Amino acid sequence: MQSAGHEAQDTKLQVAGRLSASPQLFENRVLDKLSRVYWPTPLFVYVPVIAGLLASCSGSYDPWSTFWLAALGYFIWTLIEYFGHRYLFHTLFPGRFGARIHFLIHGVHHEHPNDPLRLVMPVLLSGPIMLVAFGVTRLIFGFPLGYPVLAGFIAGYVAYDMVHYYVHHGSPKGWAGRTLRRLHMLHHFRDPGLGFGVSAPWWDYVFGTAHAPGRKAAD
Repeated sequence: MQSAGHEAQDTKLQVAGRLSASPQLFENRVLDKLSRVYWPTPLFVYVPVIAGLLASCSGSYDPWSTFWLAALGYFIWTLIEYFGHRYLFHTLFPGRFGARIHFLIHGVHHEHPNDPLRLVMPVLLSGPIMLVAFGVTRLIFGFPLGYPVLAGFIAGYVAYDMVHYYVHHGSPKGWAGRTLRRLHMLHHFRDPGLGFGVSAPWWDYVFGTAHAPGRKAAD
């Protein structure tokens, strides 16, 4: 009985170690260091950008117009978050190179979900996304109309990163926080084929990928 107890304890320690580990992703030490990000980094990088975009349109639109344009940008982000998580992060690319890409993009997070340094996007990944968003916004809306839209989009991304960190390492007390945490933990530990909306879980109900008692994702 004592041996079995020790074995069970060892198993728990091994699982805890695997879940909290921060594995090396790149042989290059600088690149590997850049793959680890402290959670406030998106705030320091992107909040000034958001403020600058809003300041750039302050003379062109009244506060309500700015608000609704920013809300449109946030709405667009939530769709990008959902579909990106569902179809890019969880796509298993073919071959060894494809498996490596999948692991770098998102697989490492599912293998080590409690790694505090890989819960928000590195700027090396988020930066190109924002540059693409800038180009698309300029093409579709033009400027200055696109400034508040882009501000809302980037604010949605920052909110996503903060929520993602919080549901893994925070202690939610309110209904909203507990619900976001529960749904995301179901995605990690019950069925990764469901529950793709981290900060915007309503899209899972819209597109039929919400967790339900006893439900498993279709093969």
